Amino acid sequence: MPRQALYFLAPRQVALKEEDLPPPAFGQVVVNTLVSAVSSGTELLIYRGQVPPDLARDETIAALGGDFSFPLKYGYAAVGRVAERGPGVAPEWQDRLVFAFHPHESRFLATPDELLPLPPEMSPEDAVFFPNLETAITLLLDGRPLVGEQVAVFGQGVVGLLLTALLARWPLAALVTLDLYPRRRLASENLGAHLSLDPSAPGARDRLLAALQGPRPYSGADLAFEVSGDPAALNQAIAAAGFSGRVVIGSWYGLKPAELALGGRFHRSRINLISSQVSTLAPEVTGRWNRARRHQAAWEMLRQLKPSRLITHRFPFKDAAQAYALLDRRPGAAVQVVLTY
Repeated sequence: MPRQALYFLAPRQVALKEEDLPPPAFGQVVVNTLVSAVSSGTELLIYRGQVPPDLARDETIAALGGDFSFPLKYGYAAVGRVAERGPGVAPEWQDRLVFAFHPHESRFLATPDELLPLPPEMSPEDAVFFPNLETAITLLLDGRPLVGEQVAVFGQGVVGLLLTALLARWPLAALVTLDLYPRRRLASENLGAHLSLDPSAPGARDRLLAALQGPRPYSGADLAFEVSGDPAALNQAIAAAGFSGRVVIGSWYGLKPAELALGGRFHRSRINLISSQVSTLAPEVTGRWNRARRHQAAWEMLRQLKPSRLITHRFPFKDAAQAYALLDRRPGAAVQVVLTY
């Protein structure tokens, strides 16, 4: 059975290769992919060759084994339909719509425990946002926003926009977002941000601090999230934090160095830097939260938010190279890019 798979061959080089897919073995199914989402974070780092090649991809997901050395397959947001069952797989899996943390391939083998069935009436284009919404929920579990707090979000890519949409449901005193690109700032305000700023514009820092000007001594952000992928934004987030403020770092910078300004007010202001990553849950919450509960929350939020409205570009799988070139060369033109099969 032939299938096409996307390979990262070298910096800024991707190609589709035809491969033979064996019949499903005992306990396996064949999934025909319908749509997969292209990540403008990790995938763009891989595309640009900005990831340590000897780093393990994801030790918690079987389909993402190995390291980041070229050539490699990658991707973690595929939605498809079960087309064939191997021996030992229950009949109810046949024709089921499923989500998988899987690289970009036209069809693939998986076991049922590697698949997440879509809830009833969930569209594939909403479901493809599952991993990014799960990341946004993890950021909230790590940041723990409180009633009346002032919150800043640096970066309004897909994760940042989903995070903003969730934060907009909190009774916050202020929710200010920052992004370089007008399309994303408009989307941010449409999702509930009180104000969205261009961090490179003259006077942006003053406008941000004015928006976070609470009663003394509580001015500044109680909570800031850095999800832009730009190390320079981390210093901006630290500068925006108030006394004992929390800065949650959700970005992965790959090989890009992050030079932090930890002199000045950082030390005396007792600012807390918190690392957040979706592969694990913070020990502080694991007494009540596990991955199954987080999955349940993500499906419910997908149902409510319907994030497929954030899709700006759809490329046939054969044109995948154009999708990556768009994100690389014209990042302000796109929000979410998907591949269709």
